[in-house]
Amino acid sequence: MKLLRHGPRGQEKPGLLDADGRVRDLSAHVDDLAGAVLSEAGLERLRALDPAALPVVPEGTRLGPPVAGVGKVMAIGLNYADHAAETGGEVPPEPVLFMKATSAINGPNDPVVLPRGSVATDWEVELGVVIGTPAKYVTEDDALTHVAGYTIVNDVSERHYQIKRAGQWTKGKSCDTFCPLGPWLVTRDEIADPQALGLWLDVDEQRMQTGSTATMVYGVAFLVSYLSQLMTLHPGDVIATGTPPGVGMGRRPRVYLRPGNEMRLGIDGLGEQRQTVEADTADAG
Repeated sequence: MKLLRHGPRGQEKPGLLDADGRVRDLSAHVDDLAGAVLSEAGLERLRALDPAALPVVPEGTRLGPPVAGVGKVMAIGLNYADHAAETGGEVPPEPVLFMKATSAINGPNDPVVLPRGSVATDWEVELGVVIGTPAKYVTEDDALTHVAGYTIVNDVSERHYQIKRAGQWTKGKSCDTFCPLGPWLVTRDEIADPQALGLWLDVDEQRMQTGSTATMVYGVAFLVSYLSQLMTLHPGDVIATGTPPGVGMGRRPRVYLRPGNEMRLGIDGLGEQRQTVEADTADAG
């Protein structure tokens, strides 16, 4: 299944994508795509529904993040050896962990807003893993049974904040709008091998990133198991698994996002995102 959430920001309703590419509304059957709905039993109840009997959502309706109730976004740094090399880093002996604030979560096609003073905002297409059942001290062999499905993450990053302003990477990763998710949550049964997916990202129709999850240093099952040794992973938690080479920071000369740029990115089987870049014009509050 391809599950999604549709409607205005903060008022999203659950839905799914039918075989003909139409968005269908699920709100008569579940309150939202969160918690127990993401368990195997919850997903089986949704699979038993006839999509043709569900209301069609008007074409052009905004898509929101495809999962609600995200408790944490755990992200993995330098998880592609060639990306580590382009940024001057080394492949770490264990996964590098950082967090993105849940307030950064954005719809897949919502604008990305540059924070005031931004000088080095960058793009990163990543495979996102959505947890479906609690995972604590799980083995690598059992890890994927705790996964509800997969989605696309654009791990937008302000490199000056991340690297030059001291402290942890989180401050460059958590600005508002810096975590576009979606367009769909594709359930685990539809992805035969999460380590065999192509990823790509364009800026203004120029290909910047091309890669494959096959070249991850630490694969999905390992990451779920590893994280579960450190903290309980809860339904709706998202793991952003790292990015392939081609980020703006790795280019010579370096290239960063400016207002008016358009990002388009995708992963095999998981759809596409498209974001325009805007300056922050909001009043202080």
